[in-house]
Amino acid sequence: MRKTASAIPVAMIGLMFGLNVCRAELRDDALAAAKKAVGFYRGEVATEGGYLWAYSADLKLREGEGKQPATTVWVQPPGTPSMGEAYVRLYEATGDQQFLEAARAADDALRRGQMHSGGWNASVDFDPAARAKSAYRVDPPSSKKRNTSSLDDDKTQSSLRFLIQLDRATQFKDAVVHEMVTYALDALLRAQSPNGAFPQVWDEPFDPAERPVKPASYPESWSRAYLGHQQYWYRYTLNDDLMPDVLAVLFLAEETYSDKRYREAAIKAGDFVLLAQMPDPQPAWAQQYDFDLHPIWARKFEPPAITGGESQGAMRALMEVYRHTGDRKYLAPIPKALAYLKSSLLPNGQLARFYELKTNRPLYFTRDYTLTYDDSDMPTHYGFKVSSKLDQIEREYQKLLDTPADQLKPTPRRAGRPSDTEVRRIITALDPRGAWVTNDGLRFQPYTGPIIDMRIAVTQLNTLANYLAATRGP
Repeated sequence: MRKTASAIPVAMIGLMFGLNVCRAELRDDALAAAKKAVGFYRGEVATEGGYLWAYSADLKLREGEGKQPATTVWVQPPGTPSMGEAYVRLYEATGDQQFLEAARAADDALRRGQMHSGGWNASVDFDPAARAKSAYRVDPPSSKKRNTSSLDDDKTQSSLRFLIQLDRATQFKDAVVHEMVTYALDALLRAQSPNGAFPQVWDEPFDPAERPVKPASYPESWSRAYLGHQQYWYRYTLNDDLMPDVLAVLFLAEETYSDKRYREAAIKAGDFVLLAQMPDPQPAWAQQYDFDLHPIWARKFEPPAITGGESQGAMRALMEVYRHTGDRKYLAPIPKALAYLKSSLLPNGQLARFYELKTNRPLYFTRDYTLTYDDSDMPTHYGFKVSSKLDQIEREYQKLLDTPADQLKPTPRRAGRPSDTEVRRIITALDPRGAWVTNDGLRFQPYTGPIIDMRIAVTQLNTLANYLAATRGP
């Protein structure tokens, strides 16, 4: 009995030792794969340190939002900031200088694309003729150049998230990076309206008196025909989950720099989401508002309406502000919004992107952009029906209600440790060059594949970074 009893711990110790050896080998393999991939993407794919969205496997064809020349890189995810952020995370997980150098190259591409107005647009041009049209900070100023900074589709926000993390990873010693971040954050604060809202784009300073603070309401009437853009991009927007992306930047900036201005701006943004909730009978949110907080037209396929898509993002934004403040006023609008949206679900369980003001009838467009109640002839470039995450939001809301205020935690920005199986799959999928290649085609060119999709590269590099961070020694 004694012999058997003493043999069991020995066997267990042997098993544990074997597992640790296997995991150490897997970590070495994961690091080698990450280095090989970064070497390829930085050395063969990048232009001036920046990236587009997709490439043919032979790198001869290139796409962002449309076919792109070899002298252009993309800011909008999964472009340059997304890759830069993955590089920073790999550097933080390993201390390997190769990853920091790749991040610095992406930072330099963004430095050359930062606007005088403080933020970034969809792309950065390096061709001199193309650059002459944009008011980049590093180039001589001119009133004739386009000087808009964009919050649409996570452009300026993703750039700031990357640069803030790079600033922190280099211990705030890189004066160029730190100045870029400070300049951009100051510009972002100036773009915020008195009611806490943000526009889709900004350029010149505005007069606060032209933007009164009032709650959302229904317009007396609205045209069912598109009357032109009316420069909607300067007005208040929740489109494409702009607000959750901005909040992520502001709270990250507060955490990183211990500057109360960023927290105050985030709380003010949460107050705007409260103001922007429509009254009964549709207590949810619109995509776009005018300065009187009435829903308005944006593009020709985005009418004044209640939105089933961005309303879900608005509730998530409120819950995030609550996690940082513990103030239950940010949870108060959610039950009514959930009940209304659940009652508005389509027969297939989805939500309409647009619900007609007051009548709540789903709105669609025909292929020639005529507004209609009929969903049989919709354009295919835009999602007029969206997935419902209402059950998930309700569970999240209930969990917050049940959590004591002193135990609230912000939403984690990073996933946990991936499984060994997932890491092995990622390593195995890497081709001899160091690329992850898929058989999908390009979106904007008649090319059926194989391609290098930067969404996959960003995902794989971040997964490897998560694994390397979780398995590093003391």
